[in-house]
Amino acid sequence: MPRNSRKQIDADEKKIITELQKNSGDSIENLAKNCGFSRQKVWRIKKRLEEDKTIWGYAAIVDNEKLNMNRYILLVRLKHLPIDNEVEKNMVEMTIDKLGSKIGISVKDSFWISGNYDHMVSFSAENLKKAKKFQEIFIRTYNSNIAELQLMENIVTIKKDGFVSPKVMETKKLL
Repeated sequence: MPRNSRKQIDADEKKIITELQKNSGDSIENLAKNCGFSRQKVWRIKKRLEEDKTIWGYAAIVDNEKLNMNRYILLVRLKHLPIDNEVEKNMVEMTIDKLGSKIGISVKDSFWISGNYDHMVSFSAENLKKAKKFQEIFIRTYNSNIAELQLMENIVTIKKDGFVSPKVMETKKLL
C-alpha cells in the first residue's frame, strides 16, 4: 500500500514549488526547513519535478538598468489562423531569438495569447533604435501572417516574476 496518497504528493510538490518560486537559488536545507520536510524529501521531489519538466528552468531577476538595457513588449495580431508551416517552424526553432541575439536583443518571453492580439514577445534591448530594428526583423521573418504589431517600452517595473521591484519599494513612487 502506498505511503502517501496522490493528493498528499501533489500538496507536497506544490509546497516545494511555492518555495522555489520565492527563491529558486535557496539551498535544499532552507527549502526543507521552510516546507517542514526532510532534505532528502525536498531533493527527491525537486529532482522529479525537474525530470518530468514541471520545473523547466530557473532564472535570475535582473535590474535591466544596471545592464544598460530597456525592456520592450511586442504585441502581434495575425492575419489568419492557423499560421503557415514555415512561420510555425520559425517559432518552434526560435529563429527570431537567434536573429535578435545577432543585434544584441535578448528575447525573455514569447507567448500565444487570447484577446485582441495573438502573440506577445518580451525582450531587452539597449535602446528604442535597437528595439525598432528587432521589430523590422520580426516583420521580415513573419510578414506573411502579420496584420498588426504594437511595440511598447516598459517604463517602470513594479513587479516581475512575483517579485516587487526593490526600486519601487525604496522610493515608494512609480515615476
